[in-house]
Amino acid sequence: MALEQNQTATALPPKENATQYGPVQLSFASGSAPDLAQKNTEIPSSTTRIRTDVNQRNGLGQQTNIPTMPREETISVAVDAVALITTECITVTSAMRKHARWAHSSVSAILGGSPSPSKSRETIRQFRNHEEPTVHMEMSSMGMGSAQSDFLLGSRWGLRGKKGKSLQDDPLIAAFARLRNDLRHCTDIKTFDIPALLHPFLQVIRSSSTSASITSLALVAVTKFFAYSLISRESPRLALGMQMLSAAITHCRFEASDSAADETVLLRILTLMEDILSGPGGELLGDESVCEMMETGLSMCCQVRLSELLRRSAEMSMSSMCQVVFERLKTLEVEAGDNVEAMDAESRDSPNPLKLAPSVDGTSVMPYPTNKELKPTTEVDDKDGTHGSTEENLGSASLDLPRKDGGSVAQKASASALELLQPPTTPDTGEPISIKPYGLPSIRELFRVLVDLLQPHSKQHGDGMRVMALRIIDVALEVAGSSIARHPSLAMLAKDDLCRHLFQLVRSDNMTVLNESLRVAGTLLHTCRGVLKLQQELFLSYLVACLHPRVEIPTEPGIDPTLYEGIPEAPKLVRPPASSNSGRATPVPVKDRQKLGMEGGSRKPDAREAMVESIGALSRIPSYLVELFVNYDCEVDRADLCEDMIGLLARNAFPDAATWSTTNVPALCLDALLGYVEFIAYRLPLNPQREGYPDPQSLRNQRARKKIIIRGAAKFNEHPRSGIAYLASQGIITNPEDAHAVATFLRGTTRISKSVLGDFLSKKANDQLLRAFMALFNFNNKRVDEALRELLNSFRLPGEAPLIERIVEEFSEKYCAGATPEGIAGKDAVHVLAYAIIILNTDQHNPSVKDEKRMTYTDFARNLRGVNGGGNFEPEYLQEIYDSIRTNEIILPEEHNTARAFQYAWDELLLKTQNTGDLILCDTNIFDADMFQATWRPIVATLSYVFMSASEDVVFPRINTGFLQCAQIAATYGVTEALDRIVYCLSSISTIAQDSPWNTALNTKVQRDKESVMVSELAVKLGGNFRAKLATYMLFQNVIPGKVTEIRDGWKLIVQIWLNLFANSLISPSLSRRLSLEPIPLQPPTHVIDRAEKPADSGFISSFLSTISSYTADDPPEPSEEELEYTMMTVDCVSNCCIEDLLLEATQMPPRATKDLVLALLEQLPQDSSPAVIVVKPERPSTPIKPNGHRPDSRGPQYDPSLVYVLELITVLAIRDESTLAAVGELAVDALQNVVRNAAYTHFMALSRAVFYLLLLLQKSAVQSLVRAPVVLHMISSFSQPKLEKSAALILKGLIVCIKESGTLRNEIINTPDFWSTIERIHTIPAVSAGVFSLLKAIVEDRAPAVTADNYEFVIGLLNSFANAGGAAAPSQIQREPNSRRPQPQDQARNRSGLRFSLRKSSTDEVRRENEVFLRGEEAVHLVYQLTSRVPALIEQSHLERNDAWIAYWSPIFECLRLQCESPHRGIRRRAFSCLQGALQSAELASTDHQEWTAIFSEVLFPLIERLLKPEVYQADPKGMSETRVAVTKLLCKIFLHYLVTLAEWESMEGTWFRILDCVDRLMNSGQGSGVEEEISESLKNILYFMKSDGYLVQPAAGEKDAPLWHETWKWVDRFLPDMRKEIFHDRTPLQQKQQQRLKQERVPTEQVEEGKQVAGTETEES
Repeated sequence: MALEQNQTATALPPKENATQYGPVQLSFASGSAPDLAQKNTEIPSSTTRIRTDVNQRNGLGQQTNIPTMPREETISVAVDAVALITTECITVTSAMRKHARWAHSSVSAILGGSPSPSKSRETIRQFRNHEEPTVHMEMSSMGMGSAQSDFLLGSRWGLRGKKGKSLQDDPLIAAFARLRNDLRHCTDIKTFDIPALLHPFLQVIRSSSTSASITSLALVAVTKFFAYSLISRESPRLALGMQMLSAAITHCRFEASDSAADETVLLRILTLMEDILSGPGGELLGDESVCEMMETGLSMCCQVRLSELLRRSAEMSMSSMCQVVFERLKTLEVEAGDNVEAMDAESRDSPNPLKLAPSVDGTSVMPYPTNKELKPTTEVDDKDGTHGSTEENLGSASLDLPRKDGGSVAQKASASALELLQPPTTPDTGEPISIKPYGLPSIRELFRVLVDLLQPHSKQHGDGMRVMALRIIDVALEVAGSSIARHPSLAMLAKDDLCRHLFQLVRSDNMTVLNESLRVAGTLLHTCRGVLKLQQELFLSYLVACLHPRVEIPTEPGIDPTLYEGIPEAPKLVRPPASSNSGRATPVPVKDRQKLGMEGGSRKPDAREAMVESIGALSRIPSYLVELFVNYDCEVDRADLCEDMIGLLARNAFPDAATWSTTNVPALCLDALLGYVEFIAYRLPLNPQREGYPDPQSLRNQRARKKIIIRGAAKFNEHPRSGIAYLASQGIITNPEDAHAVATFLRGTTRISKSVLGDFLSKKANDQLLRAFMALFNFNNKRVDEALRELLNSFRLPGEAPLIERIVEEFSEKYCAGATPEGIAGKDAVHVLAYAIIILNTDQHNPSVKDEKRMTYTDFARNLRGVNGGGNFEPEYLQEIYDSIRTNEIILPEEHNTARAFQYAWDELLLKTQNTGDLILCDTNIFDADMFQATWRPIVATLSYVFMSASEDVVFPRINTGFLQCAQIAATYGVTEALDRIVYCLSSISTIAQDSPWNTALNTKVQRDKESVMVSELAVKLGGNFRAKLATYMLFQNVIPGKVTEIRDGWKLIVQIWLNLFANSLISPSLSRRLSLEPIPLQPPTHVIDRAEKPADSGFISSFLSTISSYTADDPPEPSEEELEYTMMTVDCVSNCCIEDLLLEATQMPPRATKDLVLALLEQLPQDSSPAVIVVKPERPSTPIKPNGHRPDSRGPQYDPSLVYVLELITVLAIRDESTLAAVGELAVDALQNVVRNAAYTHFMALSRAVFYLLLLLQKSAVQSLVRAPVVLHMISSFSQPKLEKSAALILKGLIVCIKESGTLRNEIINTPDFWSTIERIHTIPAVSAGVFSLLKAIVEDRAPAVTADNYEFVIGLLNSFANAGGAAAPSQIQREPNSRRPQPQDQARNRSGLRFSLRKSSTDEVRRENEVFLRGEEAVHLVYQLTSRVPALIEQSHLERNDAWIAYWSPIFECLRLQCESPHRGIRRRAFSCLQGALQSAELASTDHQEWTAIFSEVLFPLIERLLKPEVYQADPKGMSETRVAVTKLLCKIFLHYLVTLAEWESMEGTWFRILDCVDRLMNSGQGSGVEEEISESLKNILYFMKSDGYLVQPAAGEKDAPLWHETWKWVDRFLPDMRKEIFHDRTPLQQKQQQRLKQERVPTEQVEEGKQVAGTETEES
């Protein structure tokens, strides 16, 4: 006991693959355990052992292990080995001499000598040469009495007794003396003969004359020999010594004393057996020796009369020995190679099979010789009240094992002890027989005995014995489970007996039995499931049926029931109960069937927890659930075990599972679920291994077929014909009209109701089907009752007699279809007999029939008298039928109501295993996609529910990891539904993605410490909700990144979150930069608070007054510190989500994924029939918001930044590249057009952006023509003027983008009237006028002919408008001229005040703006002039008449220039004049072929002079207008002179000339001053000189009256220049001649044009 206590105090690491539970401290209460500590009884083990048995449990069900040092480490010897052995010999003999029986031993026994040295030496020589020793038999073996044998022995050894008699030494003591004498000459103990070394000690161990203490000393000595390596592999005759030692300790005998000493011996035996098996010679033991040792250990375990401590020790020893024994299987496999089955067959065919039969009935297992003198001195009471000796209770294990020589071990035990030194010999030749090391026979026999101890209905084996056997079996399976599966004989034991017993023991209410049974079952499936396909299905189906609750998930406040949709209400394997309408037997109640093991049922909470632990242990096998999916879910006739297991774990992971189990069950199930997901995620990056595995596509087809069959079977059970029609339509039944095809399906499937099938087959309309169904059976060589039993196992007989008659008739036909069985007259006899069997079956098993009224065999035989063709059936035949029916009812397997129910079902299962292949072990990831597709729903639902209901922080990281791994799996395998569901759950938990918009009416902007934050309802609620923040972070940081391409419906919720965050200023519009736009304007807060304004020492009173004032002013209350803190937490959360990075990733998605996002965005837009307003919010203020103030409400369409955000994101996604434009461009265009069409209901800020986005799409889709430019431009031009003005900036920007590059789109736009209409309406807006002018300039100056006949008039009109705008500011220019205005006293006063800087700044800005207008006006005039170069081409292209072409193209230019020549702005006026001069002298203007050009006088120059002479025009710029008048007059004269020759050919020349004179007259009389009059008169003089010189103005002869030109000319000239005629009509001076010459040169058109251009350019530079 000292050793045992020391072992428990040492905790060393366990062996590899063992589970360490830590050291176990053994403590005993006073009197609870015997005191086994005696002198010299400590047993040093041959190796300090590890008793780390993960299956060992103490009496309370606790795990027990005794850790020690590894076996490989041995104990060194500090003393001489020979001296040590001699000391042990002296110790044993000294103890023997103290006993009365050996008190008078000789001196030689003490001295180690011998009374006959020569004889001793001869004996030793014979021992060493394997000769027959001198002494052969003990006296007791010769039939002598004990006293007589003692006397003879004493006489033989020459000793004297107390009465002077001569006595010799007892053989036991003499043997020690001889050993000591032999050791004197030994120098190396490892060379000493092992049988000779062990012989004295073994004699003591086997002697029935020794006491327990002496036997214990001998056992201690032998144990030391192994512990100190005195016995090694190199020792002589080690194999024989090991066999002797095994036989001795398994047949140990000793006198009973006290229970403590007796059990100490047994403990020593257990320890020594362990050392033998694990020692150097353990592998040399034979099968018989191993069986004897195992039988001895099992007997100690099973003896209930032994102390609990001893039985537990025996159990632990058995576990350790079984580890060694079953480890031997691996060595045997290596030795056998590929011939494992041959080795198995050889061991089964052995002529001397082993038989292991441990005593388990409480009687003596070590029979003591019936010797009255050696009667035990201690007796104990047994449970029955009888008395038995302690030795009878403890005795030694005596096995009667057959041997080849016909003897037995028991016989050998009674032989002379000296024969132990002889090796076994053959009976014929006497030659030594080599002992074969133990192998499969002993291992199989040990396994069989352990399995037999599990029989659940055996009264001989109690639950304690079953628990012991279960623990040992578990050790065996842990060590060599896979090897057991590879040996057919061992595998058959596992598949049949072990599984049958286990699966019944798991139904036990004894928790210890249940726990151990589940543990063994789990280990068995872990190691041997490859050959246990159907057995595993039965076991798991039972667990699922027991554990899956049939109650609804309770509704909890705050948890949306949609989050946990997908949890199965019941497992798929549960089938509807069979109907009971036959009347043959009463169906078994559910509770009874549960007891029989046919169904699951309600179990105690502890039992449920144990079952869940078992399932969890199996699920921790990485490939386990994959194997379930491949081997069961993908097979038609198997249950959906994988789906049911996941559904079971998911349902029991809900917190309410603790109400019907224990509080540990939800956590255990959740851990198993997460482990399942983790295994799939771990296999994601692995390379797929396909070799040796089924094709995944074929499995998908099988699963699809299975679903169809299940659905069809359900339809069949409701309406058979509709079910057959459905199955035929799906291709399961090839031809519904083919009776054979239908019958084959009905016979082959197990999913249809057998009751419905019986009713369907028995109908008269289905005779052909019944016949075909019957043809599928083979009744050859079967009795009628056996054939009928086989038939009625496939369907249930209907309850009506005519229907039964039809089936029996068809059965008779089939039974006699071949050769008529012997003793049967014909089918009529079979018909009557079958009907009689059915009646007998009902009579014998109907519970309503009393036993005394049941049919006897005589009654049965009498009823069949004379029906066998006029004769009787053989009595023996009828007797066999009667006995079979009476003991075993013909009934469906699921309706058995006896204890044979499970056995019957088990036999059916074993029959099916013959046609069922082995289970496919799946170490691959090729099936993970389909498996996850089938199981993700309950997993995601469970994670969501637990996330919402968890109260411990440790749960959230696991849930987070679970969601992340599920998302990774779904994205990798393309399970978009799962990914969308995860997004939905996390979005719902985050509370941000609610359908109704968040209230932003009370949004308050708080400024503090140079930072500002928007306090809103969303920010406050999100910041105060831990789960919501965590869900938001998980969604955007873990789930979505990297998986955006696989999201489908989930985009709807993501977009809702984006919009809500954006509307509450929590994310910024970062996409605007891509479109070169300013960020989308957000809703301004209703309240702005500057915390810095408050003094630092503001206390309660100031806060109270601030609150009161806010209520008084109808302002929202200021945010509290808590709300501000929650808001800051929300800001941090959103910032950590990196939503901008997600947006960037979303914009890079492929077109298919982009379309999903765009569709989600489109759902956020209003419909066509509704106003384009999502949320009613206050309009943006037109004036800045003052701190701590609020703005008034406004009416009209309200601004919603979310709408703009959606449109902008859609646009960015669409215009990324051509592929996305093709995929989503049309959707984007339709959405934008809907907004633009509803302009009246849309805020101008949203409208302007929508127009810009639409124009961008128009520009990008120019090739694909998603939208027509005229359509877009028409919508824009239809805007109301206020909307158009407010939207003008972005509209113009979009138009510029569209026409900045030459192409079809540009031509289409600039030739559309709506374009010019829009430009014309917005060009006067100061903010966009510069842009419009730039647009016009680009069109006019473009190298490509952008100005066409379609837009010519629009271009001229707009340019004229810009010139007019420049001239409109002329009055302010005049006022700013020097000395035009002096500072007034009040202005000086203001300057002296503090307003000087603001006034100066305002004046500067105004001047700058006016200068820009002036410059645009001047440039506009120049652009008009540039268009003159395009006129000839336009006229040619137009194909108009000359007059019409002049009106269409020349008139607009001259009209514009004429108007600008009277502009109030001096610079514009000068530029216009120079341009007009150049245009009038254009070479393309005049022609002799037409006279429409002559309108330049009547429509341009004359009206211009008329306008200049008007006072209102003159007053616009008095100083400059005088110059303009002169310049125009001179121009008029110059143009007339230039075109005089051409005009002379037309009749209108005189009228034009007279009109010129009229204009000169009016100008001369306008009071311009002498300088002006001189310039005008000079110009007129030049014309007159030219007309005179060219003969146009000739003085008529005297008296000539027909000269109107002459007379009218001088009539006008003389009026304002009376001296002009004299100057002209007299001889010309040299100066006059030069003037004349110059005038002629001026008539050259080309020179005139160039001169005009130079003048125009020079004036432009000057201006």
